[in-house]
Amino acid sequence: MPRLIEGSIAKGGRIVDDAWTFVDAIEGLHDVSDDAPVLVPLPLWKAQRGALLGRSAPLGVRLEAGDEPAELADDLSRLALIAIDFPKFTDGRGYSIARLLRERHGYRGMLRAVGDVLRDQLFYMLRSGFDSFAIKHQELIEDALSSYRVFSEGYQTSVDRPVPLFKRRGFASTTTAAAA
Repeated sequence: MPRLIEGSIAKGGRIVDDAWTFVDAIEGLHDVSDDAPVLVPLPLWKAQRGALLGRSAPLGVRLEAGDEPAELADDLSRLALIAIDFPKFTDGRGYSIARLLRERHGYRGMLRAVGDVLRDQLFYMLRSGFDSFAIKHQELIEDALSSYRVFSEGYQTSVDRPVPLFKRRGFASTTTAAAA
């Protein structure tokens, strides 16, 4: 049976309705209109890729923490959404999967964190390449949006800032000195 993932998500610093339907078995596609965006687990994608590509609606794949993102490398241009599950907030494999998808495989579609996603993680998830979040506790989703602005700078390189802070500052002081 298809189900909506949590109803609303955090995206772009706002709360938006989630139009994606998670379908965990091929039979569930019969209950979803052909123009509705569907999100399927990786095993279903691999088993029913041809049938899924025949749909007119946007497609997405949900990766579990132990899945290998390279398995989707040839299909990334066909996927509008990749959701990465965080089974526990202490499991950091989703961050690595996100960075691999963005940096190694060049994925430019939507990247959503799902599962045990907490407010405190959003800043770091944004830096890893995520752009939307299904917050674990829906009643706290508005509070979670404030975490987008917790830190103004990050020291390390990331998907959103590939140049580390010391080089950004060094570049700014060199530019200022050269202009003087």
